[in-house]
Formats: sequence, C-alpha cells, structure tokens
Amino acid sequence: MDKPTLVLGVIGADVHAVGNRILDYAFTQAGFQVINIGVLASQEEFINAAIETDAQALLVSSLYGHGEIDCRGLREKCEEAGIGDILIYVGGNLVVGKQDFGEVEQRFLEMGFDRVYPPGIMPERPIADLKRDLGLEEGAGGGEHPAHGLRQHLH
Repeated sequence: MDKPTLVLGVIGADVHAVGNRILDYAFTQAGFQVINIGVLASQEEFINAAIETDAQALLVSSLYGHGEIDCRGLREKCEEAGIGDILIYVGGNLVVGKQDFGEVEQRFLEMGFDRVYPPGIMPERPIADLKRDLGLEEGAGGGEHPAHGLRQHLH
C-alpha cells in the first residue's frame, strides 16, 4: 500500500505556522504523505486538496480561538463533495476563553469531526490514532472508530 495521504492546514484567518510545520514533520516521519496547505486555509481548500490527492484524512488546526466558527459545516461540505467518509481531526485552541474541553470536544464530535485534541497535545497521540483509525497498526482489527458511530447516530 502507498503511504496514506493526509491534508494538513490551519483553518480560517489563523496564521500560526510553527505548529503546522511541526505536525508536517512529525506525520511525515511517521510514514504519511503530508499535503500541507499551510495557514489561512478555507474549508474548500482542505476539500479540494483531499479530492486532488485522494487523501484519507484532514488534519485541521486552529490556534486563534475561532475554530468552532471556522469548522462549522465542514463535514457537510465533505459529504456534498463526495468525500463524506474522510477522517477529520481537529486540534488546538479551538474556542475563545476557558471552556471545559469535554464540552468543546462534544460540540466538535457533533459537528462531524472524528477526533478532537486540546491545545498542546504532542503529535504522537494523533499519529497513533490515525494509524489505528486507518487500520495500519499491527494487529489492527479495523474496528469502527467511536466517533463514526456517533456521527451515524446524529445524521
């Protein structure tokens, strides 16, 4: 199998590039083909890049606090574009102010995201999750991802 492809970018009016470069390096070293669309990326840019490269996942980051607004409707746009089953991960400082991460995570899961990460997470966790979700781990049983069931239930 070819290297799994993922689209990485910083959504919305966010210009935080350092974390984006760190994630690009970490996922590349972990054996993924990373299509890095950089900062100031729109939902459409994520989707177009995924279609053009036949990507298996979108990795969306946001650090300026407006991720919830920038990400709303992304799953639906993926469905409209014919890539409704693509894995979508999101992480960073996704909301303004101090909010309970469990509540933030629940809101993003309800918006159709497969995994949601708090600020400051090390790349090893999403890398391991992505390998598991794509069935790339040794002994991976290809079990259904927990959020997928939630997404199916909500639609």
